[in-house]
Amino acid sequence: MTAITKVTVLGTGVLGSQIAYQSAYHGVDVVAYDISDEILDKAKVRFAGLAETYKAEVAGAADGKADDALTRISYSSDLGDAVRDADLVVEAVPENLDIKRDTYTRLGEVAPAKTIFATNSSTLLPSDLKDFTGRPEKFLALHFANHVWAQNTAEVMGTASTDPEVYQRVVDFATAIGMVPIEIRKEKAGYVLNSLLVPFLSAAGELLVDGIADPETVDKTWRIGTGAPLGPFQIYDIVGLTTAYNISAAGDETQQRFARHIKENYIDKGKLGVATGEGFYKYTG
Repeated sequence: MTAITKVTVLGTGVLGSQIAYQSAYHGVDVVAYDISDEILDKAKVRFAGLAETYKAEVAGAADGKADDALTRISYSSDLGDAVRDADLVVEAVPENLDIKRDTYTRLGEVAPAKTIFATNSSTLLPSDLKDFTGRPEKFLALHFANHVWAQNTAEVMGTASTDPEVYQRVVDFATAIGMVPIEIRKEKAGYVLNSLLVPFLSAAGELLVDGIADPETVDKTWRIGTGAPLGPFQIYDIVGLTTAYNISAAGDETQQRFARHIKENYIDKGKLGVATGEGFYKYTG
């Protein structure tokens, strides 16, 4: 079975950049795509930061491996150019169904016939997207958790149309880049991880908008009561408040109130979480 050695990642946000860098760190040639050169300039700074994080947290990374990874990443704001030789495209664009469907429609028109498409969607079913790809047999979900170098799960979930050989190639790719493949037997919105995580985070949002407790109190209660290292609002900041907004806006009335709260108090003020230095908490360094 042919190994995947050339990957394009669509989207250079928090998780997209991690997927790209993790792949490059394990020897894969990566093209990082985003919609403008200005955004890609910011991505280069993010990748340099990831190299320093790996040096500090990953065994052996400080011996030149982290810096070598940067040399395997190229950049493009032209979709056709970005995917022209890709074995695999990992889509990590905003968690919005219309945006993703439009992305796949355009991608299907320019990608080579050999290219496998994988969505990193955290909540949407791949079946909601497969008919827009032009190649449903070569399409599936490949979902990464944040902090991929440490929380190194890679959930693999196909549709009824996914070719079993394509599925196995993606499982093998996940293993090759240092992930632990989580093979999901049937489609489930949220996969395994977010089927557990999203209700937990949603409950925290409900406590906030209902006036029960502030973020600091909710997080402190969870950390002390369970021994967990992070509370839900700390997790929101890591995930990013734009993603939190998109997920909550598609929920019930309470979750929509939480989405409005996030937008008015944080997103509209440029407070998107750890990535911007401030969200529910402030971050330095």
